[in-house]
Amino acid sequence: MHQILDPVLLRSLVAVVDTGSFTRAAESAHLTQSTISQQIRKLEAQLGCALLVRTKRYTTATLEGERIVTSARRILAMMEDAISQTATSAEQRPIRLGVPEDFATHELMPTLSRFAKVFPDVRLEVKSGLCSEMWTQFQNNDLDLALIKHRLGHAKGIASWPEPLCWVDGKHCDNLQQSTVPLVGLPSAGLYRTEMAHTFDMLDKKWRMAYITTSLSGVSYAVEAGLGISLLPKRLVSPKHHILGIDDGLLDVPPLELLLHVAPQQSNQTKFLAEYLTEACDAIFKRV
Repeated sequence: MHQILDPVLLRSLVAVVDTGSFTRAAESAHLTQSTISQQIRKLEAQLGCALLVRTKRYTTATLEGERIVTSARRILAMMEDAISQTATSAEQRPIRLGVPEDFATHELMPTLSRFAKVFPDVRLEVKSGLCSEMWTQFQNNDLDLALIKHRLGHAKGIASWPEPLCWVDGKHCDNLQQSTVPLVGLPSAGLYRTEMAHTFDMLDKKWRMAYITTSLSGVSYAVEAGLGISLLPKRLVSPKHHILGIDDGLLDVPPLELLLHVAPQQSNQTKFLAEYLTEACDAIFKRV
């Protein structure tokens, strides 16, 4: 059976050879060094030979590596040429991506920038909002790809990541001791709002929505300002927050699940974007 070489792996190999360093290759590709290393190991395993020689100062190609790099440059150039020849049709068919609001800013921007540089003629439309709304849009074929948070086991995607949650209050606040606990959250259709209401009802504690916003960043800032207690992804907790838990009388909340959904029968550009998003989310949640 013939081997099919993944251009993503070839592009990483060329980047390492051109920069002489895994670190610099990772920076140029907006990936982590471990991701680049994994991709090179995967390519070496696929080809059955060592492609690089690592020294203290530089990383260089082996004889087999030089041969593969030469072929890789031709393959990547042919891909770019094919893409340029279909630029007009690509512009007519934009790629529609849906992402949660907390991913729509700095989290994914390096990845989207990388994609735009590789596919400069592809028009990318990014939409953000409540996950319940984006899930409906994806099911209605209004999105080509979507990163959507679900309850565990609610849906299936081509990749998934757990999103741990925690209770937070303002750094020097004690809103939990109020007779009616003030809460900060998303609109009623949001997963976080539902979990908060369920928890305080289970604890038989009086509560009220003191502040409602459509963005998790707005929730975070409102909690910092002392307007109330909320649920936030652990990766969004700031030094101005105070984390609450079982010792404070609250219940642990199960993590949500971030899923990458891709509509069937998509273009090669869409498949590449899905790979880039998977790599980016792997790196994001590895830091949690």
